[in-house]
Amino acid sequence: MYKNNHKGYYFIAPFVLVFLIFNIYPILLTFYYSLTNYTGMGGVANANFQWFENYIRLLTDKYFYQSFFNTIKIWGSSFIVQMVIAMGLALIFSDLRLKMRGVSVFRALYFLPNIITIASVALLFSILLDWNHGALNQMLLSLGIIDEPINWLNKPIYAQASVSLISAWMWFGNSFIILMAGISGISKDYFEAALIDGANWWQSFVNVTLPQLKPILLYVLITSLIGGLQMFDLPMLLTDTRGAPDGSLNTMVLYFYNQAFKYNNFGYAAAIAYGLFMITVVFSLITFKTMYRKNVK
Repeated sequence: MYKNNHKGYYFIAPFVLVFLIFNIYPILLTFYYSLTNYTGMGGVANANFQWFENYIRLLTDKYFYQSFFNTIKIWGSSFIVQMVIAMGLALIFSDLRLKMRGVSVFRALYFLPNIITIASVALLFSILLDWNHGALNQMLLSLGIIDEPINWLNKPIYAQASVSLISAWMWFGNSFIILMAGISGISKDYFEAALIDGANWWQSFVNVTLPQLKPILLYVLITSLIGGLQMFDLPMLLTDTRGAPDGSLNTMVLYFYNQAFKYNNFGYAAAIAYGLFMITVVFSLITFKTMYRKNVK
């Protein structure tokens, strides 16, 4: 009765082959590159094997550390802004006292920036933030808030703040929908009991909403962290593709891209890719352990 069981393997064979070719093989090949001085010229066999020299260089590379702190700074500020907005909106639309209507319409509007291509967003904000003719400077000048135009993308602090706020604008709608779904999954009995007991808005939020939302918050935090550490397209398109001004927008993935495709240093770029992978794993584990640490009494 078991002689035909092997036929099931024919059905999973296409998936396994595609997974091995397009997932496992690139990972293994990248690791091999990281152990060589491969420059992208000729075949892989032309690369000289140099063991872990690229990883040693990575540990002492000040530009990589700069790109790491740039990434954390931009992502961290963006995440705080988007979570404050998303959580605030989710609480407003789910509050039993307010009974807000039209949630589906607002949900679609808030999610809209998330489906716009990065290239379009970069073009839009490069025009809005233009030094001489940008709408933002023109508005601030007409209101008398500033006396002269601000070059938003040519000063490090302004450039990082701009990218952070643009990222927050793009992604807060996604976080809002996820948080709304999480709050909707909380039994209304908890909130009604809190109202009966005389709990105010803040007490209901701290004692009912936050504890019940912990798994959702963990998911949003880790996925945002993984996406933030891979920040690339927006800093690249808003600057000279090298992280100007003064390297303030030189994120880890942008640094990896330039090493590979501008300087033809594929071996070192592969080591950067594995370094980014390890950083992502470590940060994710720390986040997970912190949010789910056991309270031992």
